Amino acid sequence: MPESSRSFRLGVAGPVGTGKSSLIATVCRELAAELRLGVITNDIYTDEDARLLRSAGVLDAERIRAVETGACPHTAIRDDVTPNLIAVEDLERDFAPLDVVLVESGGDNLTATFSPALVDAQIFVLDVAGGGDVARKGGPGIARADLLVVNKTDLAPYVGVDVPQMVADAEAARAGKPVLALSRTDPESVAELKRWVLEMAATVRGGGHVPVDPGPMAPHSHVGEDGEVLTHVHSTSGAHADADAGVGLHAHSH
Repeated sequence: MPESSRSFRLGVAGPVGTGKSSLIATVCRELAAELRLGVITNDIYTDEDARLLRSAGVLDAERIRAVETGACPHTAIRDDVTPNLIAVEDLERDFAPLDVVLVESGGDNLTATFSPALVDAQIFVLDVAGGGDVARKGGPGIARADLLVVNKTDLAPYVGVDVPQMVADAEAARAGKPVLALSRTDPESVAELKRWVLEMAATVRGGGHVPVDPGPMAPHSHVGEDGEVLTHVHSTSGAHADADAGVGLHAHSH
């Protein structure tokens, strides 16, 4: 693919229900008149998020495509990005040139990060309904994403969260990296999100941003289809993990 047809690829990750699809819809509404956009969504077994965005009318339906990962959400954005990379490149080829392709992760935990082989920059999304203490818990997604969004701030009065304190905790956990308190009902915060995307797109196009490998994720577990608890251990050493009794251990090397 010619370099001129390569878009700025922006990843959006975060736990289930934090508003990743809503954030992407907001970005598309704000920027569709200024930039040529495309979206890749990730779900394990469905194309639910892609259908939601298409029904919202934020972009032409053909510019919104789904990847069904069939595995833990992190797998297709971190461990084996091939399905997503193919989807991004197909979209770039079919609608060349695109300015930005947003890649939405399936909902995962605080360890979710994108491989720099897939995206140029990444947003990590928390929401106030998840609890005001989440931001200070840290983790690769919170600490190392290019932008951390504290989403749904309009719900704070209903869930007893102090938004300024949550933002301060997030800023401390991120050592100076930007934090945005966002509500889609708040024009000022939406304008700030738009400004950040435009500035990052320009910086990437100008060669002023190098994707940083967030590093291996912490061990984490989920329940497989057969009820077995699967614990994933990510290693940079290439070592393989053995299975404990009743627990499947999988080593991913980077």
